[in-house]
Amino acid sequence: MTATPIVLLHAFPLDHRMWDDVAADLAGTRDVLTPDLPVPAGEDLPEPSLESAADHVAHAIRAAGGGPAVVAGLSMGGYVALALLERHPDLVAGLALVDTKSTADAPDAAAKRLRVADEVQAAGTVDPVRGMVEVLLGETTRTARPEVVERVSAWIGEQDPARVAWSQRAMAARPDRTAVLQAFDGPVTVVVGDEDSVTGTDAAEHMAAAVTQALLVVVPRAGHLSAVEDPAAVRTALVELARRADGTTA
Repeated sequence: MTATPIVLLHAFPLDHRMWDDVAADLAGTRDVLTPDLPVPAGEDLPEPSLESAADHVAHAIRAAGGGPAVVAGLSMGGYVALALLERHPDLVAGLALVDTKSTADAPDAAAKRLRVADEVQAAGTVDPVRGMVEVLLGETTRTARPEVVERVSAWIGEQDPARVAWSQRAMAARPDRTAVLQAFDGPVTVVVGDEDSVTGTDAAEHMAAAVTQALLVVVPRAGHLSAVEDPAAVRTALVELARRADGTTA
């Protein structure tokens, strides 16, 4: 039996480092890819679309051995994972949707994203999104673990403003991909922090109900960045998913 590789797709406004703790634990048992979205640092940005980010991920999977892989996406990473499933279904052996949703933005939410993108572009800094750390992390983490707050704040501050604006515009344009999820016949795990105030448990339950083979994992005392706040719980969920996927790719 071949160990299915795992691809970890990061949230906004962060980069691959948000998966470091999870990836370190997984790397001893199977290949792990943690690409930066939408393209590697130093490459020119394409027109804003999650589809172009998904195509980049597909290229990375094929370059690393061709897949298929277990694809885990947190928040924006989940949107890209669903776009990858739609455009490159042969590369997805299993799907983990972590603190994300399958639906499109409501018009007011999309408009806010575009407004923030314009503010970031005009300012030339990430200042308009620095305060996001307060909503990305759960109340328990913010209250009891200041080192995690500092870590995430530093990551946000180190992002490229052009990439931040790109991501907001790409997310604002994404369609509802619930039907794409429903059509997937591979193993699915939906993970959500019980203190996630961004996408929340309602969105997680919606996705879990969309496919009969889905497992729902609720991480206690974690917010929108469950993979950062409780990497052990998310790792456990991914290991279980990968074992299910191993059975379909053997």
